[in-house]
Amino acid sequence: MSVRTLPLVFINLGGEMLFILDQRLRAQNTSEDNSEKGVWSENDRKRVMNDIVGTMFSKPFMDELLKPQQLYSHRTLKTVLTRLAHASIMRLNPASMDRLYELMIMAFKYQVFLCPRPKDLLLISYNHIDTIREFVKETPVIMNQVDETHRKIIEVYSSLSEGEFQLLRQTLLIFFQDMHVRVSLFLKIQVQNPSGRFALSTSGPVPHGIDVPGLIRTFDRKGREVRRSEFPTGGSYSSPIKQGSFELHGDRVIRLGMNMYTVNHPEETHTSKTPSVKQQKDNTPNLLAKEELNLLARLMGSMKAESMPSAEAGFRINLFTTDQEEDEARTSGGAEESLFGVINIQAMQDEQAATELAQIAGQFAEGEELPENPSSSKGDDLLAMMDDL
Repeated sequence: MSVRTLPLVFINLGGEMLFILDQRLRAQNTSEDNSEKGVWSENDRKRVMNDIVGTMFSKPFMDELLKPQQLYSHRTLKTVLTRLAHASIMRLNPASMDRLYELMIMAFKYQVFLCPRPKDLLLISYNHIDTIREFVKETPVIMNQVDETHRKIIEVYSSLSEGEFQLLRQTLLIFFQDMHVRVSLFLKIQVQNPSGRFALSTSGPVPHGIDVPGLIRTFDRKGREVRRSEFPTGGSYSSPIKQGSFELHGDRVIRLGMNMYTVNHPEETHTSKTPSVKQQKDNTPNLLAKEELNLLARLMGSMKAESMPSAEAGFRINLFTTDQEEDEARTSGGAEESLFGVINIQAMQDEQAATELAQIAGQFAEGEELPENPSSSKGDDLLAMMDDL
């Protein structure tokens, strides 16, 4: 697993979140000023963008994020992004945040799948940063924060080898492997199947530095070419396009990572659930194994659910078209139930089992100084830092 994956995941998911929020705020913008109470204005939209981008690219937060560390779980990453979204006057209810996270994940997953080379993951990230820079172009202080973060990313990732980029890509694919949420935009352009899996094209330009497949050349022992033959490739490939710019500013060439949402297509921020895992009778491994381990850890006292701070008064944004659709999404359980089945564990009925767990926890704690905050877990440092911003 690559320890350099988290910054790219956060920047790309954060960029997708800003794209979606900007599209929804523009679609709901019916007031040019603040004269009409409860209606989003253009000034409100700019304020939301500035607040979120300013928090996202703050120096202490980015310095912590760029440290080598393992990639967070979906749950932890979603909590961090929820805090980020609520850094402004805008508030998202849990159902809308579930929907937003699904859209962000599926958009970035699609971009990773289509990425020509592992190194081009940087170009996707730079496309996100370039568009974010446009959101705050009227605020020089925040623009400087974005530029400074961009320079740090160039410094950290420019020295990575091709093998390290391949490991980074593999880490991302593992992170995405259980996410198969259907997105109306992808279904409409026929790049996603009804099952939620992407349909990859077998045509188009090959990556930079790669020859077009279909030719076999045979050499003798002196290195001279003696024969050529061709074979069917199963696709229609063309010569590679020029390489994109990896500098602070320049032509990235590839369009992956650019804003694909427009105010004229609000349906593009819609998702639909794939058939429930519980309806498929097969012998696939139980995907709840990690959650069961987390539950066991909580029973042993090493983890506690951190309560979210009470929401401040402000505007609310809804990613659903109707109240009925929102209610259905809330009752369906959101993003996590689309991934996993539900197992209810009555942990406190068996007093003997509870006593044994307490004894095990005591054994783990023997000879070990407990931290000042026993509920700390991976991602808490970033969450605490966001609270201080």
